[in-house]
Amino acid sequence: MAGTAVHLDLAAGVAWVTLDGPGTRNALDAAAAADLVAVCDRVDDDPTIGVAVVTGSGGAFCSGADTTALAGLRTTAPHTAYEGLDALYAAFRRIGTMTVPTVAAVDGAAVGAGLNLALAADLRILTDRARLVSGFARLGIHPGGGHLHLLARAAGAGIAASAGVFARPITPDRALATGLAADVVAPGDLRHTVERTVTHLAADPALARALTLTLRRTVLDAADWDRAVEIERARQLWSLSRPRPEES
Repeated sequence: MAGTAVHLDLAAGVAWVTLDGPGTRNALDAAAAADLVAVCDRVDDDPTIGVAVVTGSGGAFCSGADTTALAGLRTTAPHTAYEGLDALYAAFRRIGTMTVPTVAAVDGAAVGAGLNLALAADLRILTDRARLVSGFARLGIHPGGGHLHLLARAAGAGIAASAGVFARPITPDRALATGLAADVVAPGDLRHTVERTVTHLAADPALARALTLTLRRTVLDAADWDRAVEIERARQLWSLSRPRPEES
């Protein structure tokens, strides 16, 4: 089965970054993660771009880390598993450090690492059929990539506990009420709503980048996310390597 491709389309100062993996609902493997990092680098290096929008094709946003990639980490040496997680984390970590403002345009499922990808963006616009699912705990896996931190940063400690610990999906209405989402729209209105939201940024890339730098330095503390990543990583590696309860 083919992996997820990452497409970059530039339109009037807006970089549209689309995950395209029809067979896996746009799951992330190491190759897709590396491609996403490369695309982000291209966007940051182009001073004519004022904003980046990450989205998914085929009625899904991102179903999370590729299951084959995760399964492989269960049986690898600890240092190899560490590096494998880093490769997957790199996708959403890079979105969170871009020099342009970022929007996650979420239609359909955003699960696990896919939810991290949406949470790493500066703004989220959802369709009314979006499904935001932590996914980790239900699979017997500890969250990773700073997942609980990202949930709390976007919508508060209550949502972090509800979604990340108690495995309750976040509905579009709940996402809107908690500030996790800026808008909830019909699927056919998603692109238009995003375009209307980012027009001023696309028209003035220099200001857009200055605003983003200030946001990163004064509001979105990267050190807090870094600490959360390392705290979660050890527990995620443990959860991947231990026997499943049904195997005991």
